[in-house]
Amino acid sequence: MSLRVSTPEKPEAILIVFARAPVAGKAKTRLAAAIGAEAAARLHARLVERAVATALAARAGAVELHCAPDTRHAFFARIASRHGVVLRSQGRGDVGARMQHALARALRTAQAAVLIGCDCPVLRASDLRRAVRALRAGADAVVAPAVDGGYALVGLRRSAPRLFSDIEWGSARVMAATRRRLRELDWRWHELREVWDVDRPEDYARLRRSRLLGRLRR
Repeated sequence: MSLRVSTPEKPEAILIVFARAPVAGKAKTRLAAAIGAEAAARLHARLVERAVATALAARAGAVELHCAPDTRHAFFARIASRHGVVLRSQGRGDVGARMQHALARALRTAQAAVLIGCDCPVLRASDLRRAVRALRAGADAVVAPAVDGGYALVGLRRSAPRLFSDIEWGSARVMAATRRRLRELDWRWHELREVWDVDRPEDYARLRRSRLLGRLRR
């Protein structure tokens, strides 16, 4: 009689939230000139809370909060205690290098990895579920384009450092450059609905009108 040792299957997905500590003068710096550094930091904290809550509500995989500059800020400890999420440091390098590292790490233990930032309060739990479904259906990548030319979500089924290298992060050309890289890789990808994020004073005005975070006070 022979015995077969079964290898446990990888979990379906890991959902990663990228966030910077809500430190006045370091968070939401482009907004700070319009609403003040303290108000910008408070807004950032609320956006991080919303992003984590959205990822948890998706129920599409384990949720990790990847922190910058590291995990030591008390704000991150409170979120971990309140929501039971895993904290990880984003590490060094530009945002592309840090995203690549986070996704590659997740893909070592999961079949798919989906990463979101905390600047997009219109991102819904259903968007994250659609992202995981698209990857499960065979897409190599999934992205949610943003109206400012970037993207608010990226998900992968396999790792490719080239997808994140030599990109002009923060510019209006990020999504276009990413599409070019996906074509060069000969990958199948799926695009979710276009969303808007909160980065500039005009975005803040739109957020106030939307009431997505309730009544905002400076």
